[in-house]
Amino acid sequence: MTKAATAGPVGETAPGEILLKVTGLRKHFPIRKGLLQRQVGAVKAVDGLDFEVRSGETLGVVGESGCGKSTMGRLITRLLEPTAGTVEFEGRDITHLGVGAMRPMRRDVQMIFQDPYSSLNPRHTIGTIVGAPFKLQGVTPDGGVKKEVQRLLEVVGLNPEHYNRYPHEFSGGQRQRIGIARALALNPKLVVADEPVSALDVSIQAQVVNLLDDLQSELGLTYVIIAHDLSVVRHVSDRIAVMYLGKIVELADRKSLYSAPMHPYTKALMSAVPIPDPKRRNAKSERILLKGDVPSPISPPAGCRFHTRCWKATEVCTTQEPPLIELKPGQKVACHHPENTGTPAAADPAPGTGSSGG
Repeated sequence: MTKAATAGPVGETAPGEILLKVTGLRKHFPIRKGLLQRQVGAVKAVDGLDFEVRSGETLGVVGESGCGKSTMGRLITRLLEPTAGTVEFEGRDITHLGVGAMRPMRRDVQMIFQDPYSSLNPRHTIGTIVGAPFKLQGVTPDGGVKKEVQRLLEVVGLNPEHYNRYPHEFSGGQRQRIGIARALALNPKLVVADEPVSALDVSIQAQVVNLLDDLQSELGLTYVIIAHDLSVVRHVSDRIAVMYLGKIVELADRKSLYSAPMHPYTKALMSAVPIPDPKRRNAKSERILLKGDVPSPISPPAGCRFHTRCWKATEVCTTQEPPLIELKPGQKVACHHPENTGTPAAADPAPGTGSSGG
């Protein structure tokens, strides 16, 4: 592990400076029908995102399935072409860079995929899979590719002697570690992890989350971690963005978000997290049950997108879209009737909402 620490990325961006800046990011997937394939509509998967990621921090992104989290991850890694908006990495606009121009950038921006079963080619050995980035970038590490791949396998907690094995010989957790080793091969500055533990057994999830944590402190990595499990996000994140139907509805540091969520949707999400305390088994549940389903991203509601399910919605919510504004230092919310706006609530966190070792 100590050897990995010396191989950390030496970047131009100092810790705390803005590494990634996203402005007005949109991705609309066209819906085509008929013989001439005319466009009759669009799925507004991501519909106007503004946020920044600072060097060395972890930004968690949470929300229901279909809210645009994974699409956002693929947009900032340029695996998808945005419909509108800009993505800046280290001050450089990479929004519309071609394949050739993006190739050097791929060394700095890597992705860990959700499914450890489909993201690894079953016909290739682990050595070939983890060594692929070196071949694609034309990089020859000191001591050769094989030696470096074996070191990477050791860094993520796998046996370096398994270099010649195939993916089917590994469990789901081990496969995800292989995916992490591949993402780390070129010493990236930014790693986007798309639900890195959701496909894994609960007993393995903590191991992989702790591994990501350890690697961040050793290699100076910056993470964008996409997840729907609030407890995982709470454990690893410095700041958290809550998404709903293609938009960020709340963006805050971990402590503020968990102690005093401002957006009604965030409050409903928090209430759904089970409390594993036998003493509170018979206590009255504070869970907020939202009515109805998430509206279609093909034709999202006018005004605030959450108003169709919100218990605080008024006339203004149906007509005017609330901007994402900073109501408290470090806490932005897009809501006409935000919760916990008084100072006492912010200064007095609820029991059990302190730091959990992120």
